[in-house]
Amino acid sequence: MSDLVRLEIRVPEQMQDMATLVMVQQLNYGWEEENLPTGDILYRVHIENPAFCEEFMAALHSSLPEVDVVRKDVPNQDWMQAWREFFTPVEIGEHFKVIAPWMRGKEPLEGRTPIVIEPKTAFGTGHHPTTALCLSAVSKLASEGRIHEGQSFLDLGTGSGILGIGCVKLGLTGVGVDIDMLAIENTEENKVLNDVSSDAFEVYQGSADAVCGDFDVVLANILARPLMEMAVEIIKLVKPGGCLVLSGLLAIQADQVEAVYRELGLPEARRIIEGEWAALIWE
Repeated sequence: MSDLVRLEIRVPEQMQDMATLVMVQQLNYGWEEENLPTGDILYRVHIENPAFCEEFMAALHSSLPEVDVVRKDVPNQDWMQAWREFFTPVEIGEHFKVIAPWMRGKEPLEGRTPIVIEPKTAFGTGHHPTTALCLSAVSKLASEGRIHEGQSFLDLGTGSGILGIGCVKLGLTGVGVDIDMLAIENTEENKVLNDVSSDAFEVYQGSADAVCGDFDVVLANILARPLMEMAVEIIKLVKPGGCLVLSGLLAIQADQVEAVYRELGLPEARRIIEGEWAALIWE
């Protein structure tokens, strides 16, 4: 089993927004974040591909030339064990509780619907605010009766499949797409863990331009730039009277992203804010 590269990235608090923006733009999975007593922010990123590691470092230093980075090689096996120690259950919205496979039958659900996720490199365990915001929006719309059994959904940038699986557990059927084949493989594994069939949730590699038809609910938890670049294609995928949820953007990017969609005819969006992150909802 090959080693992983661990990057420990230390930035002053005033550079946190820029550092986070680089992470979001470059990584399609999560990272660890720690507030240090000095006021600095410490990010820990684990990378499997050495070539991508160099690309990521170049992008990081381009935006933050003075950033302090410590690079280490760590055993892959130790990283998977660290995931087990790091992973904690996450309650999201009124409906869901995200748990790991080894917690099944041991973790009290207290009336919530479990979503079982195998923590891997695919982005989306519910711990990161962008994923939690999007799933929280799904729960909120379900509580309001806007999302309900029998509807169709599209999960654009499916990652671990957590959003699509959540929709299926609310009685919807749909499609998930992602440009990363590792994400597709992780989603298929998580579908099995949640007893979700391919009839209920079909997953394949691709982006918005690879999807045919339109949907009652479209979820796009990706990045601000592609959300703006694909706005025309994304809007076409939403049925008249349907719901659109955009996540994966910083709160400081929300105005810019919303403006692009409003120029295409959508009304003002409803927003959910969590810390420095935002989700936009149209219904």
